[in-house]
Amino acid sequence: MKKVVLAGGTGFLGHYFTEKFSSLGYDVLIISRNPQHISWENTPDIMNALNGAEMLINLAGKSVNCRYNETNKREIFNSRTETTKTLGNAILACSEPPALWLNSSTATIYRHAEDRPMTETTGEIGSGFSVEVAKAWEEAFFSFKLPATRQAALRISIVLGKDGGVMIPLKKLVSYGLGGKQGPGTQKFSWIHIEDLFRMIMFMKDREELQGVINCASPYPTTNEEFMSELRRAMNMRFGLPAPSWLLEIGAVLIRTETELVLKSRWVVPERLEAAGFVFRHPTLREALQDLVT
Repeated sequence: MKKVVLAGGTGFLGHYFTEKFSSLGYDVLIISRNPQHISWENTPDIMNALNGAEMLINLAGKSVNCRYNETNKREIFNSRTETTKTLGNAILACSEPPALWLNSSTATIYRHAEDRPMTETTGEIGSGFSVEVAKAWEEAFFSFKLPATRQAALRISIVLGKDGGVMIPLKKLVSYGLGGKQGPGTQKFSWIHIEDLFRMIMFMKDREELQGVINCASPYPTTNEEFMSELRRAMNMRFGLPAPSWLLEIGAVLIRTETELVLKSRWVVPERLEAAGFVFRHPTLREALQDLVT
């Protein structure tokens, strides 16, 4: 049986990927801190899982949806870099290492951009805590030189899916009549439908030239104001009160998160995937939301 290893595969993406891979006949092995899965502390079991695997997908990392105090910052940082190092060292010790290692990264690594889109070749790296985490994450990943394993860091934009992620709180805001623009509303909103993210992974599996840094985003990013308008339209809500930046700052403290998650302008496009011939099933926001909002 074909085998795939999902590291940190217990979250929103992990559940979806597990279901999709299982439906395609894969044996899915999960590394996590949950007792029913392979433990991060059990190096022999990790090596055994990786031996003969078709691919390894690393999704591990503490959620950034929290306040950036020193404790959380340390956990966000370490949960990405240390797990990546654990996996790299395990692959080095494998007699039959996986042919492909896909490591999560984030489109947040690029600077706040309202002037032009960020591609893998022309994108400019930003500054601040989230960017430093992303840089260290990718540095840990690419520090490994693996002769038998192709490596790609997936700079994933905001993932839209039915059963988790950002859609849950945003749909609640709209249903409460609070689904207007957030902050200025001009900040770019790069997104990807969860089905297309999975299809990107399967597409990359068979294309040897796709390694290094890969942007995982729809080719048609929108603005925050346009996104909220389309979400209201999909949910048949005529109006939505806007949330100015000062109100978002207060709200972020109350719900223990950071305003960067909604105020940073992420303008990211998938130049390399499109050049390789990837065809999106959900390229436009309106069509994607029609599929997701039921």
